[in-house]
Amino acid sequence: MIKRKEKPAPSPITLDVYNTEGVAVSKKELPGAIFNIPVKEELVHFAVTVQQSRERAGTASTKTRGEVSGGGKKPWKQKGTGRARHGSIRSPIWKGGGVVFGPRTTRNWSLRINKKVKQAALRMVLSDKANDGSLVLLDAFTTGAGTSKTKEAARLLSRLPLTGEGTRRQPRVGVIIPLHSPDLSRSMRNLPRVSILSPHRLNIVELLKCRRLVMPLQSLEEIIGVLGEKK
Repeated sequence: MIKRKEKPAPSPITLDVYNTEGVAVSKKELPGAIFNIPVKEELVHFAVTVQQSRERAGTASTKTRGEVSGGGKKPWKQKGTGRARHGSIRSPIWKGGGVVFGPRTTRNWSLRINKKVKQAALRMVLSDKANDGSLVLLDAFTTGAGTSKTKEAARLLSRLPLTGEGTRRQPRVGVIIPLHSPDLSRSMRNLPRVSILSPHRLNIVELLKCRRLVMPLQSLEEIIGVLGEKK
């Protein structure tokens, strides 16, 4: 019996942890199975295609020659006029006639994806951001006890290393809000170029749109619980 060679487990990756003042105060070791795996572009592309197909409205619709009103009478007699024979003015070759092979609302555009494949694509995107320096960890994400001020949230993000070298404009930032944090969600939702993400409902399209990703340690633990290997 031929035994398969077991692949070595991905090595953990270590990132800096910042406080609310934008100062690196410690380091955090992230599991390699989620934040340090090789990226397969075709798999990520398939996951994006599936999500976009499910969001497609599919409301475009055309009428066939049997659904267009009028055209019940033959335009002219079959012979003797010198013109081509026609049976209805609603023929597809007539102006105002039916449409051949046009879009129909009966078509289902959605695609299916395996749950393991979807989670693998999410791990690859997170690994890519962790390795290229686009992932910023926070020890605690708060704008004040019981407050939800957008001004405080903007000031907090401005202290973090979110802009790349040689650029002044802040790129699109994804903020992963921990579960049951309504104050943080309210303070972040009106900020320009900021997307709010949930650890339990990660959106691969939004992850790819965001150039930087802000992740509190509490959200990190929730993501590990969702995307971690189930024993």
